[in-house]
Amino acid sequence: MVKLPASSLTTLSTHSTLGTIQAFLNKLGLGQNHYILSLWVFFAACGVAELCISFLICTPLERFWPLTSWQKRNSIAADVSYAFFVRIVLFPLIAYFEYNWLRQSLEGFLRIHDLATPSLSRLLPARVAWPTLTFVLNFAVLDLADYWRHRISHRVSWWYGIHSLHHAEEQLTFWSDDRSHVLEDTITYVWLIAVALVIGVPGMQFPFLILCFRLLGSISHANTRMDYGWLGSYIFVSPQFHRTHHALKAAGRRSTNFGTALSLWDVLFGTARFGDHTIETGDAGAEPALVNGSWGEQQLAGLRRMMRLGRRSKVSPTRTAS
Repeated sequence: MVKLPASSLTTLSTHSTLGTIQAFLNKLGLGQNHYILSLWVFFAACGVAELCISFLICTPLERFWPLTSWQKRNSIAADVSYAFFVRIVLFPLIAYFEYNWLRQSLEGFLRIHDLATPSLSRLLPARVAWPTLTFVLNFAVLDLADYWRHRISHRVSWWYGIHSLHHAEEQLTFWSDDRSHVLEDTITYVWLIAVALVIGVPGMQFPFLILCFRLLGSISHANTRMDYGWLGSYIFVSPQFHRTHHALKAAGRRSTNFGTALSLWDVLFGTARFGDHTIETGDAGAEPALVNGSWGEQQLAGLRRMMRLGRRSKVSPTRTAS
């Protein structure tokens, strides 16, 4: 019996799933553009499945090992709407369709000019260029890139204005992970796509790398006492490590712990802070609409704060964002 490599098995499984979705869409009379629609359904389903996994992991953690409790719970309707909007609309659109189109365009341009397509796996000896290892290396490089994006967003005043929508959350839970301004989501995806193209992440792999970031990000935002121990916390972003980043006293340029999935970068670049035992989160400078407003109110409040901090930085470039 011939054993297929893991990458081939994954590809076959994906194509088999897509075939099933296409057949179902044909039965519904949606045969026109069925391939594009089936891809959208497939990746949206992957995004929702990842959200369900996050829910199944984080709900027991927050229920049985909570870090804190609140006498009155704020509405999580806006946070839930962020979660489904990101996974059903933004994730399929950008993580696959936009990235794959750009990837194919880049490959075509390089082919015309007789240039090699960039790939991180080319740096590995052929004997160790396993798909799993390549995936892990791509994940680490993208996480390093996101560390710097996140760190810069706290230093540039207008950028922190929209990023503060994420920091305005006073009752941090795993639902808070997707709480983000659409303008910042755009910047984040452009940033990660650019790095992914440079290191040659395959079109079908990029969405699953993003899903891994989403899963680990949900866990790190959970309201739980769970920690990864001394060694684990020096490698991965634990809920307590990331809660320090969201501390009320650490908003804006005073923040630390910028890692998305790996705390290793904070340790290497001197921005790690352990042992704070942070409980209160939020941003004292955020207006009420940024904290508890509806989805639309939060988006508008983020734009207002972006413009306000942008103007302030022109007058006093060294002033701390607030």
